[in-house]
Amino acid sequence: MTLPTFPTLPGQGWSVHKKPGFSTRVSPHSSGREVRVGLYAHALYEFELTFDGLDSAGNFPGLTSNSLQTLMGFFLSLGGQFGTFLYSDPTDDVASSQAIATGDGSTTSFTLTRSIGGFTEPVSYATAVSGVTVAGVSTSAWTLSAPNTIVFSSAPANGAAIVANVSFAFQCRMLDDQLDFENCMSGLWSNKSIKFRQIR
Repeated sequence: MTLPTFPTLPGQGWSVHKKPGFSTRVSPHSSGREVRVGLYAHALYEFELTFDGLDSAGNFPGLTSNSLQTLMGFFLSLGGQFGTFLYSDPTDDVASSQAIATGDGSTTSFTLTRSIGGFTEPVSYATAVSGVTVAGVSTSAWTLSAPNTIVFSSAPANGAAIVANVSFAFQCRMLDDQLDFENCMSGLWSNKSIKFRQIR
């Protein structure tokens, strides 16, 4: 099944919020000590976008004609929080020459990753993979398995570095079952906040 992609529209405004988050269980004790248990191995991301201009009648050349219908129809097709979709963050959607893993001579499937600030985490949903090398040698003997796994036809040798260029998106769901669209002038609409979060 192909997941729908969040539409790119010229009326999107500033600012954009992106919030990586963890879930930690903290148990304080009367002595002042505490026990902390991290429930997530990797963060889940939340996003919030605004749309300053959405055209409902084709009257604004700088905006995509019927962009209101595009965004509203996208939300309706998801059924609010029910459906899932892909969001490509234009500031964070490519990992070039990314070290994926090291072969062990028996494993053929590897989770695709990206590194940010020295921290490496799995990509949410790989949209394209290219430039795959094993021990520095280019190879095409692999397939991409959704959402984020590369599968080799034969296991890379023990100690062989696996590197690839990975394009990715965040697999998300809406945070609300309602969206507030404001008709600010004839044919022109806006949306002050559309929130969604990554899912696993």
